Amino acid sequence: MNPTIAAISTPPGEGGVAVIRISGERAVAIAGTVFSSPLAGRPREMVYGRILHGGEIVDRGLAVIFPAPRSYTGEDMAEIHCHGGIVVSARVLEAVLEAGATAAAPGEFTQRAFLNGKMDLTQAEAVMDVIRARTPLALAAASEQLSGRLGDEFRALRERLIGLVAHVEAWIDFPEEDIDPATGAALIGAIHDARAAAESLLGTAATGRILREGVRLVICGAPNAGKSSLLNRLLGWDRAIVTPTPGTTRDTIEELANLGGLPFRITDTAGLRATDDPVESLGVNRARDAIAAADILLHVIDASDPAADPPGAEFGAATQLLVANKCDLVGTLPPGLAGCAHPVSCATGAGLAELVDGIVRTVAGAVPRPSAAAINARHQACLARARDGLNEAAAELAAGNPPELAAIGLRSALDAVGEILGRADSEEILGEIFARFCIGK
Repeated sequence: MNPTIAAISTPPGEGGVAVIRISGERAVAIAGTVFSSPLAGRPREMVYGRILHGGEIVDRGLAVIFPAPRSYTGEDMAEIHCHGGIVVSARVLEAVLEAGATAAAPGEFTQRAFLNGKMDLTQAEAVMDVIRARTPLALAAASEQLSGRLGDEFRALRERLIGLVAHVEAWIDFPEEDIDPATGAALIGAIHDARAAAESLLGTAATGRILREGVRLVICGAPNAGKSSLLNRLLGWDRAIVTPTPGTTRDTIEELANLGGLPFRITDTAGLRATDDPVESLGVNRARDAIAAADILLHVIDASDPAADPPGAEFGAATQLLVANKCDLVGTLPPGLAGCAHPVSCATGAGLAELVDGIVRTVAGAVPRPSAAAINARHQACLARARDGLNEAAAELAAGNPPELAAIGLRSALDAVGEILGRADSEEILGEIFARFCIGK
């Protein structure tokens, strides 16, 4: 029998309300022990009363019960709503634990919901995506996944694979039946169709990373070009130290920002130049590492410096936007920059709105419509295995090899897609997924 678990489900600190969540066979009884008003027989009804601990009144608040199976976890659940505060919520949780509950591990409530069939594994992962969403687009994609849309696509692919496995195994087990080479050729086409479905889902991986982690936007260029000033302008607050002295930034500085409704992970870097200073040299090396991992580069050039590094120098990134800073110090951009650079002034703010629009337009095609859901890194790895298994099966059939060899690849693909939905019996996989959750969820 699973123990009855409890945890504070609201963030630590001061607030209007704190929620202590209880789930398990004894949830209602334990809540009734610490709450003065009767709860049994009053499902989903908020009840006002005193919260007791050792005969002492800890607080006054509300309580509600959710009988199984119509609860978040599928078990009997109870919630106690007290005043928000570190001490009072800790005292209420202490009373609940002394009444017989066990402290919940991170993600244990959602894990029980998954194990009790209230959601599949893709929906369980979407719970944390909803909590961590930093932009409306990220929230919309996470909500779609939580509704089961992505899970439906994986289930459809899995059903297709089950049909393929059944067909091949029938071919193996019943050779006397009417499963001839022509049927085998048709089978190869069906495998290619399943692989195309897997490839289509794999195509959303980059979108999923952008929505969950943000676009990796790296600001680079020569010392004193205005990189740190640009970071501060994009963030809307002074994050980086700005001085007239070249080489002030010695390390990468990373912050999250919402630009045009899209999440960006913006990195300011040390100025790129040859240096004998060992500390600055380390910063330059880190800058080059950040540039290599960037989705977008903002190459900042000092428009007022005739000796500024030329456009495109040193960088081979797929997407690069040239930014001519300090345009307030020049009447017009030099011929080499006019028409190919975004003119801005970090001192006055001129051109910043247009630059942000250009950045957003550059990545707008890489993000989904609000109704779309995108896979995460775990899904990507499983789908890649499924694709490889389907490729192997098709190759074996095309070469005229025995169907037993094709069955191996198809089984591998089926297992990989089943793992996405949580059908694989691996406690290690489940433990890794739910360990990333916050306590109380």
